[in-house]
Amino acid sequence: MLRVLVSGFPGRMGTQVVKAVTEAADMELVAGFSDVDQPDVLLNGRPLAPAFTDLAQAIEQTRPDVLVDFTLPRAVEGNLRVALSLGIDCVVGTTGLTAQTLESLIPLAPSGTTLFVAPNFTTGAVLMMEFAKVAAKYFPDAEVIEFHHNNKVDAPSGTAIKTAQGIAAARAQAGLRSSAPGKETELPGNEGARGDAVEGVPVHSVRSDGYVAHQEVIFGSAGQTLTLRHDSIDRASYMPGVLLAIRSVGERSGLIIGLENLMDL
Repeated sequence: MLRVLVSGFPGRMGTQVVKAVTEAADMELVAGFSDVDQPDVLLNGRPLAPAFTDLAQAIEQTRPDVLVDFTLPRAVEGNLRVALSLGIDCVVGTTGLTAQTLESLIPLAPSGTTLFVAPNFTTGAVLMMEFAKVAAKYFPDAEVIEFHHNNKVDAPSGTAIKTAQGIAAARAQAGLRSSAPGKETELPGNEGARGDAVEGVPVHSVRSDGYVAHQEVIFGSAGQTLTLRHDSIDRASYMPGVLLAIRSVGERSGLIIGLENLMDL
């Protein structure tokens, strides 16, 4: 039985993780952690596990195998420093940390500990990113448009950044240019109209009520376009990927970025 501690359990994603872990036959929710003081982790008003505002105390008292973190960029690094130093495998869906910062956290952990980070836990989004790498070799133009709800705390999204990075790497391998066409046409005072160039790929972020998480990758070449689109219409779509990561980290070690590393692709 895998013992799981959920960091950020009162949040939108944290609530879904609590439900998914509770319903998984091979997992036990042992604790929740949040900076919001609550006596227990609840599901439909039913107490499930104790809640803590001190992460080290939560780990020491409940001895989890895995920490799942869906919090905020300003909090996640501190949470990981505590958990990794205590030898706890971590599954992280909070975006905003650079690869360099993540790599710097690994020496804190005992040998055999895993830090797994995914910008997106939906299998469809992972497939979209993989398909984008293939298409990038055959289309000279590519743009990413991502759509999220107003409460998302980072822009561009982690998924959009990872998609652009994958496209840029595929272009480099194929010997294609990496510059974003049209940046030179931006009017003075309107820099950014062509999007943020992430490794040469324009990325546009839309924030509006009515969206959950959606992304389009538009490819173009002479006389044709190709559009890849993924839509998450419910946060439950992330849970199969989260459960896969929880089940997988104990068999691995070190830093792993991306759900594709756990899928049979």
